[in-house]
Amino acid sequence: MRLTTVIDPPRRLERVALIPGKRMSTKLTSGTRRTTVLLGTAAVSLIAAASAAQAHVTVNPNTEPQGGYTKVSFRVPNEEANASTTSIEVDIPVDHPIASVSIRPVPGWTATTTSSRLATPIKTHDGELSQAVSKIVWTGGKIDPGQFQEFDVSLGPLPADTDKIVFKALQTYSDGTVVRWIDLQQPGQPEPDHPAPVLHLTPAAAAANTGGSTGSTGSTGASTGGTGGTGGNTGAAAPTTSPSVSLAADNSAKPAGSDTAARSLGIVGLIVGALGFGTAIVALRRKNTAASPASPSPQDR
Repeated sequence: MRLTTVIDPPRRLERVALIPGKRMSTKLTSGTRRTTVLLGTAAVSLIAAASAAQAHVTVNPNTEPQGGYTKVSFRVPNEEANASTTSIEVDIPVDHPIASVSIRPVPGWTATTTSSRLATPIKTHDGELSQAVSKIVWTGGKIDPGQFQEFDVSLGPLPADTDKIVFKALQTYSDGTVVRWIDLQQPGQPEPDHPAPVLHLTPAAAAANTGGSTGSTGSTGASTGGTGGTGGNTGAAAPTTSPSVSLAADNSAKPAGSDTAARSLGIVGLIVGALGFGTAIVALRRKNTAASPASPSPQDR
């Protein structure tokens, strides 16, 4: 009886070992690893697709008080997979002219300004200004795929007779593709495919009451009031050159934008990601079903 008791446990262990439970556990682990990799790949595809579909040229910050001085950054992401951004052109509207426009140098890039004559001269500390900067073009550098660059510009005083400034922009790629960020958001309508960067302007009194950061900015602008005149004179002295690419909306001559390609890739990525999640879930269920051991028979107990 003792002998049976001693020998019995090894036999039961051997019987259990004969059942391919160990293999089943190994297969389940392998399947789980494959499922995890598949789920991770699908998640990365979804994130990449969403990022590509939502990347736009923007101005930051996008809200400032009227009449003040500010520094804005034009953020330019590269949306092409096989081309680099080689030029960015920003239009500064002259229907609400800005007297002082200063550009922060960006390593590797050359900035060129274009000035336009004003229909109605504006008054500055140095007298009337009949011309103002109407366009800035950055060239010479490049923004590679998956990267972005910010271009800083100091502006002031901001106009007090409008609630926004629309900075239409053109983005040129190394393969010749031009994306025209010139569309305006319409009330009650979805976001356009190529929205123009917009700087919203709030009443100066409202900004002061809300304790915005514009108080110091306004003080800076006031203390450098002469700079406004200097900026105006600089703008007047800037060479009036023909724009390399027109900012006017011309659908007949509009090249295929990289934004369209990016959105197409984004849609494909979303579809692939969804299929990946579905496949992973099905695979996981099959592996769990296959891994469930059958109930032992009375003889095996």
